[in-house]
Amino acid sequence: MSLKVLAPLDPGFRPLEVEMRAYEKDVAAANNTVDFGVLILRNQGYCDHYCMKLFKDGEDARTVPLMDRLVKTLLWARGGHKILVHGSKEVYDHLKAAYQEGGERAFDADFMSTVYECPFEVEYAASMDEIKVTRSSAGSVGRHLKGCRIGFDAGGSDRKVSAVVDGEAVYSEEVVWFPKTNSDPQYHYDGILAAMKTAASHMPRVDAIGVSSAGVYIDNKIMVASLFLKVNKEDFAKKVKTMYIDVAKEIGAPLEVANDGDVTALAGAMELEVGNVLGIAMGTSEAGGYVDQDMNITGWLNELAFAPVDFNRDAMVDEWSGDWGCGVKYFSQDGVIKLAPAAGIELDDSLSLAEKLKVVQKAMADGNPEAAKIYESIGVYFGYSLAWYARFYDIDHVLIMGRVTSGEGGVLLLKKAQEVLDTEFPELSKKITLHIPDEASRRVGQSVAAASLPYIG
Repeated sequence: MSLKVLAPLDPGFRPLEVEMRAYEKDVAAANNTVDFGVLILRNQGYCDHYCMKLFKDGEDARTVPLMDRLVKTLLWARGGHKILVHGSKEVYDHLKAAYQEGGERAFDADFMSTVYECPFEVEYAASMDEIKVTRSSAGSVGRHLKGCRIGFDAGGSDRKVSAVVDGEAVYSEEVVWFPKTNSDPQYHYDGILAAMKTAASHMPRVDAIGVSSAGVYIDNKIMVASLFLKVNKEDFAKKVKTMYIDVAKEIGAPLEVANDGDVTALAGAMELEVGNVLGIAMGTSEAGGYVDQDMNITGWLNELAFAPVDFNRDAMVDEWSGDWGCGVKYFSQDGVIKLAPAAGIELDDSLSLAEKLKVVQKAMADGNPEAAKIYESIGVYFGYSLAWYARFYDIDHVLIMGRVTSGEGGVLLLKKAQEVLDTEFPELSKKITLHIPDEASRRVGQSVAAASLPYIG
């Protein structure tokens, strides 16, 4: 494999898109192939499929590991509790073993079981007709600006709330809080309620409440969220799962909750007045969000932190999922920190992750050319990964944000990603436009976008 643009500090990087295209080229030239399909099913019968040609079982050693990566990416992009496969018993047997208790993808299966509240399954379909099905949950969530609305953005270090009247933020505040270290759910409830009441006091009435929050939400219920990391399972089930619903009842207004990545993408779509927007936030982790061609939120999971991007088996392992080569170690402060030693930048182990990032950012601001190579490497990662993401999303615009992208580092990152698209994927370079929104418009836009989530009949 030969790359046209190299990551200066990671010569072992093997972009999944390049590996897959090489495989597909070989398949196209061969006769010993089969039609393969995978269907991912999620809540309420919604589903999405992916089909392609593979070498017949046993013909090529790349087939199973590449399909493992493709199916996992589709699973985390869409979300689901069931994988249906047809066309390769070899791939099916691998997935069946991987997504069971004790298997390589046991974390993924357990996570999805929690989110969708049912056992995770892998089954073999009798025909491709069972696979080639799509049922969408995309709907006109957001872009509703009329009335007096509360927009709430729940972050891990601060909470933001805005009072929004007919699309204009008439009041906004940010309050520092510590949700990830508090085990008492009453702390979270009181903080959220206080923010809502403050915003309500700046309007004549409250017509609706929109919430942007990290985590996974189904029917406004909190299924998985790092904000409640220290809350035990019993308290989570009794007091956390319906917390936003309970707060909305106390305020007395209809509610809509969405993942913060989706709301970020929605804010960008509203500002640009276009659809097919993929938003990527590079902060503590990698957060993803997507708005389709009609500027609708899709109901997909978009948890790209767990989606693989690197086919190098020696790539860094994510401590939580136990998997290798996943986005969280490339597009977050972890991605910066892992590259620092290769750049000759020493980081004190006693520093927090955020403090380590600041050391690198200072080196970048001071003009350290080795620090610049960190952001160039992440830019190379990102350019190749965007081509991979484009298999699963129809992308016209990409918004990047988060503390990793602040300052000159973010500009350099985006420049390098553009170089990858221009030289390696010219067909995508013509289609996809990359953006970094300024901080002020992002913050105001996020609160207005959150407030616009509920539809008022």
